[in-house]
Amino acid sequence: MLIDTHCHLDFADFAEERDAIVARAHAVGVRQMVTISTRVKKLDELLEITRAYPSVFCSVGTHPNNADEELDIEVEDLVRLSRHEKVVAIGEAGLDYFYDTVKPEDQKTGLLRHIAAARETGLPLVIHSRSADDDMSDILTQETGKGAFPFILHCFSSGPDLARTGVELGGYVSFSGILTFPKSEELRAIAKTIPYDRLLVETDAPYLAPKRWRGKRNEPSYVVNTAEVLAETLGVSVDEIADITTENAFRIFSKMPRV
Repeated sequence: MLIDTHCHLDFADFAEERDAIVARAHAVGVRQMVTISTRVKKLDELLEITRAYPSVFCSVGTHPNNADEELDIEVEDLVRLSRHEKVVAIGEAGLDYFYDTVKPEDQKTGLLRHIAAARETGLPLVIHSRSADDDMSDILTQETGKGAFPFILHCFSSGPDLARTGVELGGYVSFSGILTFPKSEELRAIAKTIPYDRLLVETDAPYLAPKRWRGKRNEPSYVVNTAEVLAETLGVSVDEIADITTENAFRIFSKMPRV
């Protein structure tokens, strides 16, 4: 059994064949999926998908590249919306300095609100961090000092210092198809440093298809290839990685039942 801890089943890429995509995931052992929110104001679309598929759960939050669109979303809004039985996480929120489209201060405002909601609810914060290692490390360190909160460094592609800080603060590190790319030697080296009880796998579908399907639209069933490469990297069996990452997923997504 595997769990795709981060995908985007509400994106238009999947609209015409969502039934088939979920079925293909189940067929290869991906038994549950978490479809991640990028705009709070589109949560109803995510909830509609989760109602259609018992194996699919979701988060509530604002992607940093959309932060300026939802500055009116307050901590209490995130807390209230997270009470839905299918909402198992907060986010994704964070910092993205790669695309110079949203002011860093707006991204930080959104991130701090999401951290507060994760702290209040106990639900994990799904963190997007790109080209922002130093600021992210500083914020996580400062905010954890005010009170711990569960979090996941999703689609990890940052440097070893952020990985180390995340783990030291109690966070989980999730690897996507980027781990499988031939030029990702440094990322695979970082994976070897992550304690087994903090490892997760994801697709971030429809983006970043792993090596076996490079260039194609990604989908939850492809997380199998990421798990295979992670197993090879760590020198363990694929079954072991499946067991490890699945148990970790249920631990961090503590609200998500086994279905």
